[in-house]
Amino acid sequence: MTTEWRFIQAFAQQFRRCGLHDGETVVVLSESQSRVELVETARLAAQSITATVIEVVMPTPRSAHPVPVRSTGASQAIAGNRSVIEALRASDLVLDCTVEGLLHAPELAEVLGGRCRVLMISNEHLDTYDRLGWDEDLPRRVERAHRRLRAAATMHATSPAGTDLTVSLAGAFTAGSTGLTDGPGSIAHWPGGLVLAFPAAHSVNGTVVLAAGDVNLTFGRYVESPVTLTIDDDVIVDIAGDGLDAELFREYLAAFDDRDAYATSHVGWGMNPAARWDVLALYDRRELWGTEVRAFAGNFLYSTGANETAGRFTAGHFDLPMRHCSVTLDGSPVVTDGRLIADLAEP
Repeated sequence: MTTEWRFIQAFAQQFRRCGLHDGETVVVLSESQSRVELVETARLAAQSITATVIEVVMPTPRSAHPVPVRSTGASQAIAGNRSVIEALRASDLVLDCTVEGLLHAPELAEVLGGRCRVLMISNEHLDTYDRLGWDEDLPRRVERAHRRLRAAATMHATSPAGTDLTVSLAGAFTAGSTGLTDGPGSIAHWPGGLVLAFPAAHSVNGTVVLAAGDVNLTFGRYVESPVTLTIDDDVIVDIAGDGLDAELFREYLAAFDDRDAYATSHVGWGMNPAARWDVLALYDRRELWGTEVRAFAGNFLYSTGANETAGRFTAGHFDLPMRHCSVTLDGSPVVTDGRLIADLAEP
């Protein structure tokens, strides 16, 4: 696939929303296995706004794991390279086109310490950005939801399938993803529309039941048979289910031989009404990174793996957006039966 003018226009509009203007320096960061059309579109869109655009391309590193690692948000492409880090720090805007993205990369804090801002362009098929368009009111609604999450002490998620999960939010790191950077030292991922908490250690207990139609984004597939996860003191201690989904779940996590791969990474819910649950049925698995599915309005997202807030670091990771759940904060609903409450939904 090659880029087209409409994609360049859409990217340029998003970059302007992130404050890009003539005279700023932009670094387009990619790796050898990046999606070529994303890199090309980002470069051309940035060049249409400002004259100083630099491309940094790193070799995709060799895998250090026995199984493929997907959708972690923790790119290893920079690999601690000082020249690359300094180039990013010295820029005004980094357009992150690495495969996994810099959201949880080990170099991110140092890069942002240079006061640049980072827009992580999710590794999606280009027409994802065409279809989703831009919702001018989305940042306001996400911020409203984030304020409620930030102020809450407890999150509780339930579902007709049997999910009953309690999350203490004391000491949690929370974030609202709008798709927009927020000045120097900020990072955003695009597409946006997600509210998340990374709970502190010893904060998550209960049961998560993946039902037919829920999504395992690491595998890029819909769940077809129930999987029941028992979570005790943050960690999955039992994976029950007789079908292929449970077997794949058990085998994949076991391959890392790492207890932290079974622990809770983050929890939250989707806020983007334009994002669709059914897109996995319409693309090849390698064509999507899955941000759209994480963000579809009203899903409850439970994830396993790395959680910096709890001091856990691992490459084992599952993102599990679920439908038909209800989510409350201190007893007040934010999602009911898979639908956002009225003042968090479209105006």
